[in-house]
Amino acid sequence: MDLNLKDKVFIVTGGSEGIGGGISATIAQEGGIPVVASWSEETTVKFIEDLRENGFRADYLIGDLQSTDYCKSVITYAIEKFGRIDGIVNNAGSNDGAGLEKGPEAFRKSMMLNLYHYFDLVHFALPYLKKSKGSILNISSKVALTGQGGTSGYAASKGAHLGLTREWALELLPFGIRVNAILPSEVMTPYYKKWLKATFEDPEAKEREISAKVPLGSRMTKIDEIAALAVFVLSDKSAHTTGQFLFADGGYVHLDRAIT
Repeated sequence: MDLNLKDKVFIVTGGSEGIGGGISATIAQEGGIPVVASWSEETTVKFIEDLRENGFRADYLIGDLQSTDYCKSVITYAIEKFGRIDGIVNNAGSNDGAGLEKGPEAFRKSMMLNLYHYFDLVHFALPYLKKSKGSILNISSKVALTGQGGTSGYAASKGAHLGLTREWALELLPFGIRVNAILPSEVMTPYYKKWLKATFEDPEAKEREISAKVPLGSRMTKIDEIAALAVFVLSDKSAHTTGQFLFADGGYVHLDRAIT
């Protein structure tokens, strides 16, 4: 299926590894141009070079998404370089463990890390999204609905992503701009692997334990499965989908895990 993404430009935050990297690569494979916004210079430069070596168009701007000025500069850079913006993928963030016992300052830092740039990028991109009738995709998390424990800042941010998805979908209806969210559950990303190794004496056993709780196939969701859904929703093949919370999680959130 041709998703009609050729030469369309999408900002992808945290777009050089994990779920963001999968989305960026899939956009490029479909003929679109991902512009990666990330603080991770070495990883991002290599990721973009690899895409270019394989004949794809892609670009990046390194900086800190916690800076409003950087968020504005990402939009300016994309417009100066490509003349258009067709979508925003708000993806960057971290499950940083800012729980109740960590205190107010940790909570506020977590909100800064995980939430504010979602708003900032869309705000600065809005004139160009109106022109392209673009699409916004917020990457939330199952934690927004299920909780996790010990991660108040992340949970509050992910819940806010869902609130913004519905709010923006309504606000931007007159401009033909669609807004949706994907809520990943258990996805094996580099960050997830790092967490397993740092937290558990036997990370492989813990991975098997977690995988066994996923109703469909007793396995974690693959990055490319999230990316395929994301890019379809961004495309005009999904032209009548807006204000939706989407799950590619093997039934983790909505099916009774006791059945397994």
